[in-house]
Amino acid sequence: MRKALVAFVFAILFVPGASAQIPPGSIASNVRVVGYSDVGGRPPFKLSIRQANGRWYLYAGHLWHRGWTILDVTDPAKPTVVNFIPGPENTWTIQMEIGGDKMITALEKIGQGWGGDDAKPNDEGVFVWSLADPVRPKRLGQYKTGGTGTHRNFYSGGRYMHLAAGVPGYDGNIYVIVDISDPAKPVEAGRWWVPGQHAAGGEKGGRDVSLHGPPYVEGSLAYLSYGSAGLVILDIADVAHPKLVGQLSYTPPFLGFIGVHSVLPLAARKIAVVNSEAIREDCQEPLNQASLVDIADPAKPRLVSLFPLPVPPAGAPYKNFCEKGGRFGPHNQNQHHHNPDVERSDKLVYLTYFNAGLRIVDISDAREPREVGWFLPPDPVKRYGPLPKKLVAQSEDVLVDARGYIYLTEKNQGLWIMRYSGPR
Repeated sequence: MRKALVAFVFAILFVPGASAQIPPGSIASNVRVVGYSDVGGRPPFKLSIRQANGRWYLYAGHLWHRGWTILDVTDPAKPTVVNFIPGPENTWTIQMEIGGDKMITALEKIGQGWGGDDAKPNDEGVFVWSLADPVRPKRLGQYKTGGTGTHRNFYSGGRYMHLAAGVPGYDGNIYVIVDISDPAKPVEAGRWWVPGQHAAGGEKGGRDVSLHGPPYVEGSLAYLSYGSAGLVILDIADVAHPKLVGQLSYTPPFLGFIGVHSVLPLAARKIAVVNSEAIREDCQEPLNQASLVDIADPAKPRLVSLFPLPVPPAGAPYKNFCEKGGRFGPHNQNQHHHNPDVERSDKLVYLTYFNAGLRIVDISDAREPREVGWFLPPDPVKRYGPLPKKLVAQSEDVLVDARGYIYLTEKNQGLWIMRYSGPR
């Protein structure tokens, strides 16, 4: 039965205008490959998108390279690199978000074992850019945390950016709200942390707690993916004094380090999509989770259901994804961040699963999420960075534009462009 659903995409098509031939050997169910790019030899990581002047521009951060790439994806079968903006040396430049005519890009000290050099200086914080010219962004200002910088941030336009920030005196990242009404002079407007994180203030017990982010703002509420502290919901009507409203812990039984990696509130349905991040290779950790949470009463968030665990396709040379090598478990969701150019489905969840590729889950019935499509890229043939230890596919980020095109990034590969062709 399952074998009949599997579509083998042995692509040998050369896409005119794309930067690389589509690698052969991907496998999919209810997903069709449209295009591929090697992004100028720089594997992309996090993504954002903007439509301007009749063109569609995809913005990509990088894990192994320092800077940001802009691709024209107006014709998704012919993705074209139109600019690369070099970033600060020895600094992670992995994430960006777009709100209106501005873009913010995260700067962070590179994590241990990820290719950085502790003996050399690094930059940190956030760059703020104008996208008046979408191909040639103009830098307007920089906010610095004074610490390790920022990881995943939220910005949907207007006055405030919402940061997962490494600040001196605190264990792990905390939530910081920054006023950029004058982008040349960003000013902190408010902060919040889990009790125990403020080591310099004498607090104890926060060493395993960190805001992964992005903080996700919906009205006057901020939904925080706070690692081992779980899902945290704050009232930020007064940005100077965020107040705890509700919290849902996932640890134990699920893994602790990034027990909650992402949260996407679906306000119209009063549910949130929540997931952890797989960390250790070969499943050498407690179970990861992707789930739905009832947020009708923000003071009492409650678990509704868990997503089904992905299983290998028929004929795979491994009986489960833990045997495949690399990391197996959830990572990034398609999060719209109130960006009008991103798909805003409250029925389909697009979620990367590292060595299990892209998974598409129908959540029409919140009590019974069901997988309706998936895509497994071929394993890469070239190593760009030191991880994973075994060179296998590791799907990192997914973004779906308002036209329905799916963009998928790979740790040691390029950018896949696809469409979902299954039931809606």
